[in-house]
Amino acid sequence: MPDSTALAHPGRWRTVDILTCAVLAVAFGVVFWAWGFVWNGLDPVLAFYPPLKSILNGVWLIPAVLAPLIVRRAGAGLLTEALAATVSALLGSFWGVAVILQGLLQGLGGELAFAATRYRRFGTPVALAGGALAAVALAWFDVRNYYPGADLWAFKVPYFALAMLSGALVAGLGSKALVKAMLPTGVLDRFPAGRERQRI
Repeated sequence: MPDSTALAHPGRWRTVDILTCAVLAVAFGVVFWAWGFVWNGLDPVLAFYPPLKSILNGVWLIPAVLAPLIVRRAGAGLLTEALAATVSALLGSFWGVAVILQGLLQGLGGELAFAATRYRRFGTPVALAGGALAAVALAWFDVRNYYPGADLWAFKVPYFALAMLSGALVAGLGSKALVKAMLPTGVLDRFPAGRERQRI
């Protein structure tokens, strides 16, 4: 059965939905920009096994899962992830405007998991899938543009696998945890997840 909090019209956006995606995008755009310093700073620490750096990728995927979990509108993950990437680019991302395209791809990847359920399920399995699929898009972009000459089995396959693990755990489970933490505050009361809390 569909989740009790599923929307009858997932394509019908409200002003509060747009504003929420925008606020999330700005907040995570700053996080993305700052996370770039962590990514580069850990280069020497992870140099012993270069694909391991992909385990850090999950942070960049959170909006692609968190926005659909909160807003529950078609395109929420794509919009929020792309806007967050744009904010980070404007702040001076290490990777320049390329992060905007990557944000679009990551948002699309995360969106696929929710679209596959016709925006009727928002449980942990869908969140995990959303994080993993967003990570596939991220890893594909990275490997194609930054590591084209890397060895398939020594680097590319583990890079994809670790990215997907990070996406599922950090973006998937992490986003579910963020929603759960926000519920008692009442900030989600205008959304299906908040109304579910009110019925309990």
